[in-house]
Amino acid sequence: MANIVSKILKNECPNCNNGKVFKDKSFFFSVGFPKMNEHCSSCHYKFEKEPGYFFGAMFVNYALTVGEGIITYLFLLNFFEKPIDLRMIPIICCVIVLLCFFNIRLSRMIWIYMFRRYSV
Repeated sequence: MANIVSKILKNECPNCNNGKVFKDKSFFFSVGFPKMNEHCSSCHYKFEKEPGYFFGAMFVNYALTVGEGIITYLFLLNFFEKPIDLRMIPIICCVIVLLCFFNIRLSRMIWIYMFRRYSV
């Protein structure tokens, strides 16, 4: 499991572990919508199996965003007296916005790795 997580974070091809899925050099600090390679440069594995293949990655992205919001809220509980304080909302929103570009890439990588054994 830890091996798969490290491959996801290193932006490696799920088939050969040599090529890169995204064209961007930095997986963590890229701003903007991710540009993906169509095929792996090493094994020619096709990343987008069909039109709309990454539609399911939106649900993974949503789950990541909700999880990050909950973790941020639990962290902020240590700094506020009330469990529900309106000053928490802008902080949680800022965290979600700052992590949105990373979440897009991560959700697509998770989606690719979930279905990596199926080939077309």
